[in-house]
Amino acid sequence: MESLSRHTASRACRKCLRSALSNSPYSHGTRSLSQLVSRSPQLSANRCAPALRPKFAPRRAPGPCNAKRSLSLFSQKTKVEVAPPRERVLRSDDLFHSFTNSPIPEIRQRAAFIRQHAYCPHPEHRATRAPIEPNNARTPSSSGNIAPAHVDFECPDCGIPVYCSEKHWAEDYEAHLQICDTLKEINEDEHDLRSGRFFPEFEYAGPQMEEAVVNMTNWDTFLYTREFEAINDDRSMRQVTRLLTYPLTIGSILHELSPYSIRKGGRLTPEGLKSLSALRYTLHPPRTGGGVGIQGLRPEAPPVRLFILGARAESSLPRNVWVQLAHLFPRGKFHLIFIGPESMANRDDEFPLPPRTATNPFGALVEDRVWPTMKISTIVDYYHTLHKTGHFYPYDPYFDCFVMFHPGLGHPASSHEWAETVPLLLETKAPILVTGYTQLDMERDIAWVNKTCRGEFDMLMEPGENIFRSLRWDLNDLDPQDISCGNWGVWAFRGKRYEATRKEDE
Repeated sequence: MESLSRHTASRACRKCLRSALSNSPYSHGTRSLSQLVSRSPQLSANRCAPALRPKFAPRRAPGPCNAKRSLSLFSQKTKVEVAPPRERVLRSDDLFHSFTNSPIPEIRQRAAFIRQHAYCPHPEHRATRAPIEPNNARTPSSSGNIAPAHVDFECPDCGIPVYCSEKHWAEDYEAHLQICDTLKEINEDEHDLRSGRFFPEFEYAGPQMEEAVVNMTNWDTFLYTREFEAINDDRSMRQVTRLLTYPLTIGSILHELSPYSIRKGGRLTPEGLKSLSALRYTLHPPRTGGGVGIQGLRPEAPPVRLFILGARAESSLPRNVWVQLAHLFPRGKFHLIFIGPESMANRDDEFPLPPRTATNPFGALVEDRVWPTMKISTIVDYYHTLHKTGHFYPYDPYFDCFVMFHPGLGHPASSHEWAETVPLLLETKAPILVTGYTQLDMERDIAWVNKTCRGEFDMLMEPGENIFRSLRWDLNDLDPQDISCGNWGVWAFRGKRYEATRKEDE
């Protein structure tokens, strides 16, 4: 039996809940669900045997330093340690500091890493690496004779090491000015994350009523119609979109109220409308009159499988971030499958991986209690290895979809890893959603697919800027001139469903 405060929380708005729990000993522990979920203890291999409180153990009021309470997403009690509130390190009007002299130790270490690995971009220096696209006019040229030098001078305007000396910074100031304001924004956002403040923007909205329509025109209309806490600060908006861009990129394409359409400028192609209509039919099933009793039993469709290939940071997101995808489809079911050699990055608390057995041949880490309509599995292996064994066979366009976040299909350092995978994906005839860091990154991936699989795929969604991209920019520590944002662009393709003969021009 859950506590009275938790039962009331499911039936009251958050403002009423805060006022009701203002004097409760658990009020500090209920402030941010994302912080609690991210600190949840490690469960068993299939996440279905959490540690429980002894049945007759007396309850003690949580102390100020080591408060513990039972967290339940859907009537599952789990011991969760609530860390003491951190001391405020920086004020909101004191976020700009140079990386080298930052009051945050992690940022000072990052500055040392940049100084050790990044090179000065001044054209007088010889190039340190061959350009990825030599014939591209947008690729900067370096024809100098001076030996390469590591960055050592921090720009006083952005506070990030960008040039080897003040002289080179002053000579190349006009080129640096193009990204200086963005680098300053990155600087302040990094300090804001570690400032010790409370983040109300990470208090996500709960389940969505089916009668309440979600507006996916842009970030503002989505957050408003989903009844998120009001976000009136640009910096807070950048922080919240950094995480929500992953589930919302998928949801904005698969939802029946998607902002992408077949109309002019809507970017969907006729083939794309066919593929997405099949998935939308499964995710928005008609009412069947089912109920709780035996007479209310009705056949249900299996969950939609989302294969997230080459998973990295997205696999370590707090699970309540991915639950937002389930809230968009109240009657749909999801099975998220993270696949890739780096799919367990930043998840050290969950090691060792489950052993490979006859019932679990690939040692999948299964989280089957994320949400009643969502299940998450993680497999540390390449997809083409799994595909050849028929582990996920059969594939159905009504129930399967592939997603690749920033795969680097055309990048020289990673294209060879996808050479065997992409042809197998085309054989499934299921839609494939792909994102890119920048327009150049997205165009490079499309060119690679056209080169390796020409005539074997249909474009489902024209490439372009993602409506639900991350509004926060990220810095490449190996090259401070390289800035990008998560899921900037999105496009989709699928293997051809019919035989096509291409007549070459004579």
